[in-house]
Amino acid sequence: MSDLLAHINDKDLRLIADKITGNIRISPEEGLLLFNKADLGLLGLLAGIVRRRHNGELAYFNRNFHIEPTNICIYNCRFCSYHKPEGDPESWEYSHDEMLDIVKRFDDKAVTEVHIVGGVHPNYDLHYWGSLIRKIREHRPSLHIKAFSAIELDHMIALAGCTIEEGLILLKEYGLDSIPGGGAEIFDEKLRKQICDEKSSSELWLKIHETAHRLGIPSNATMLYGHIENYSHRIDHMQRLRILQDKTNGFNSFIPLKYKKSNNSMGYLGEVSTIEDLRNYAVARIFLDNFHHIKAYWPMTGKEGAQISLSFGTDDMDGTIDDTTRIYSMAGSEEENPAMSSDEISKLIREAGFIPVERDSLYNPILNSIGQSKQD
Repeated sequence: MSDLLAHINDKDLRLIADKITGNIRISPEEGLLLFNKADLGLLGLLAGIVRRRHNGELAYFNRNFHIEPTNICIYNCRFCSYHKPEGDPESWEYSHDEMLDIVKRFDDKAVTEVHIVGGVHPNYDLHYWGSLIRKIREHRPSLHIKAFSAIELDHMIALAGCTIEEGLILLKEYGLDSIPGGGAEIFDEKLRKQICDEKSSSELWLKIHETAHRLGIPSNATMLYGHIENYSHRIDHMQRLRILQDKTNGFNSFIPLKYKKSNNSMGYLGEVSTIEDLRNYAVARIFLDNFHHIKAYWPMTGKEGAQISLSFGTDDMDGTIDDTTRIYSMAGSEEENPAMSSDEISKLIREAGFIPVERDSLYNPILNSIGQSKQD
């Protein structure tokens, strides 16, 4: 490895590479330099070092499905292809019974997680959503319930007249297990004003996740990239996450989410290339040294894109999903009907040179009858 790195001509890059191989944290300035000056091959090499440090040759997935309760939303973010106002003919709103029917469709399947996220509906408070969680918990007690972005939580908790801490305690009592990472978008306040001015602030997003962690509710973190932001905005975003993770160690994974251009008012921007996706994954893996997992969300990247990303720092491909999400297909994703079997995911992982491991929502390996990690 040292021989490979010795051929780096740029002195600053060589010093950064030495820090990474020595397991020394790089600074935001060094992260920005990687974005601006390192070629893709070097980024892949360095991200692979960090990836193996955290996860060896393992690559994770789970058996999950989504419920998207509604696309009615009080916000109208410029990048969003999902939002519809109340009364729009293309809007939907599922009842509790309809959502419970989605859960029942998986009664004979070995799923371990339900992911619930949707629009910020104007009318429903935390007790409405909490009672949904309780019904799911009563029907299938073992199912991990990962539900509600910080943006949804902000609104439903405020409607109930609670503080953030009071609301999260109540939702945990209803049966909430963890929180997805949505709504983070990009933390820079000036950019946020341009793309999602109405939405909860970056400070509030971070406060909600910090409070959840303190209450024993783990979460994920995301970053929307490939729109009007630049590399310094991405590093700033990841630095804020890294600081919070140092404080709480409550994030399970980081999920870079690529801006998709279809059916939203920012479509004129187009989309960044797959090469840029890989650069972003690699720098994220290097910079977020206190995150154990970097996820490639395959309904967004496509199956092959997620497979390639495993060689650029990612170690998780999300899950089987079973055609239960529309958020990215409405934005123009290659995966219009997202579904993969565990065998298909395992095959993609093996073809990329890694070892597939089925996990639960907290990254514990699912054990088979002889006590070994399922690797199909």
